[in-house]
Amino acid sequence: MRELDPVELKRYLESCDTPPYLLDVRQPWEFDVCKIDGSELIPMAQIQDKLETLDPQQETVVICHHGIRSRAVARYLDQMGFASVINLNGGVDKWAKIVDNTMATY
Repeated sequence: MRELDPVELKRYLESCDTPPYLLDVRQPWEFDVCKIDGSELIPMAQIQDKLETLDPQQETVVICHHGIRSRAVARYLDQMGFASVINLNGGVDKWAKIVDNTMATY
């Protein structure tokens, strides 16, 4: 597992040939407030039950509000044999403050 801050992730998303899977692990109400374009919601509590729906060979960026829940999920995915997992350090909160200041915050 590796970690990228919002600026690093934005640059990476703009430069990569194959976009990674953007996995948001927040609650539905949080996802409704704001989200990174292209991300999909699977709340942290449902990850274990939905694990078989994820592709362990696809690079996966895990996202939450501040980067703490996503770090735990990223470590779990790493332990489950996922090939390439990235945690968004600082989460959508830092993304909104640094990368996209039009994004709602909470």
